[in-house]
Amino acid sequence: MRAAVLDRDATLIDLVRDEETGTINTAFHPSHLRLLPGVVDGLRLLAANRYVLAIATNQPGPAKGYYSVDAVQKTNDALVALLAAQGVAIAQVATCCHHPVGAPSGDPALTFDCACRKPKPGMLFDLRASLGFDAASSWMIGDSTGDILAGQAAGMRTGLIFADNRCELCPLRAGIAAVKKRVRPDVHGATVMAVAEAIVALG
Repeated sequence: MRAAVLDRDATLIDLVRDEETGTINTAFHPSHLRLLPGVVDGLRLLAANRYVLAIATNQPGPAKGYYSVDAVQKTNDALVALLAAQGVAIAQVATCCHHPVGAPSGDPALTFDCACRKPKPGMLFDLRASLGFDAASSWMIGDSTGDILAGQAAGMRTGLIFADNRCELCPLRAGIAAVKKRVRPDVHGATVMAVAEAIVALG
């Protein structure tokens, strides 16, 4: 059994941009969900090639007091339902709500250096134990170096989502050549569809 585990924010769904304040945040309400281009077709392609689909997402907002764990769960559930309505089945969602520093207004029970927050591989180990997939035949796909490092630490192959129009706030804005000097994903592409096509081409 093989799996494709995907990051959530800026991989499957767009970030939330507030035009009045100029802030950019991750989704924390079902109404925020906007699937990125190529997501549905890419996930359908992976599923058609017998990859079980799962999600692994860092969500430190509750540890920082931005929103609740319940808000994260409701948003994740809504994303799974949204994809299911498009014919895409997500087998499981792994979520890390911890943060090593947190914030005074955050939940102190979530503020510690955990083993699950990417780039650590804890969530991927948990998904492997639950779903029973073979790590070496499976993929971790995401938009950050943390996703790639977590996948590599879990013994998985890795795919980096890297669009040419990344915003100026992105830590990977220096370009794919610079990223490859820091981490070496097995494949990369501008969308989930592009990465899925590259994965399928490898067999």
